[in-house]
Amino acid sequence: YATAAWIKTNAPDTKVLALSMYDDEEAIIKMLKNGARGYVLKDAHPSDLKAAIEAVATKGFYYSEMVTGRLMRNIIDSGTEEEKAAELNLTEREIEFLKLAASELTYKEIAEKMHVSPRTIDGYRDDLFEKLNIKSRVGLVLYAIKNGIVTVS
Repeated sequence: YATAAWIKTNAPDTKVLALSMYDDEEAIIKMLKNGARGYVLKDAHPSDLKAAIEAVATKGFYYSEMVTGRLMRNIIDSGTEEEKAAELNLTEREIEFLKLAASELTYKEIAEKMHVSPRTIDGYRDDLFEKLNIKSRVGLVLYAIKNGIVTVS
């Protein structure tokens, strides 16, 4: 954890992929908060490790189903959607976009559903990336879940 935190502070452009034997939520969250862009278990198949390395190198992040599942189970829903939106200064349209971004819809399909152009959707996405300091759709979805905008059943 300390090494990941040091790299985050002293070499922020370096992409860290954690390889660990710990599969509990606390370990995963702590490593991600300390700057890791992905998390892989030591017993992962070599092809999964290769995919993770390639994803971090090309996309800047890697979140396996295991990591995403563990994080979702760890998230506790508190407060109403309206309270959370007010705290975050999100507009109704941004909230609607976040909910749809957490679905299987493509950005083009989201645009159709919201009755706007794909360029408008790009604007919502880019504004949220900047406003929330997030770099990917996965990050937006995790943020929406963590903040109770989207619930996992």
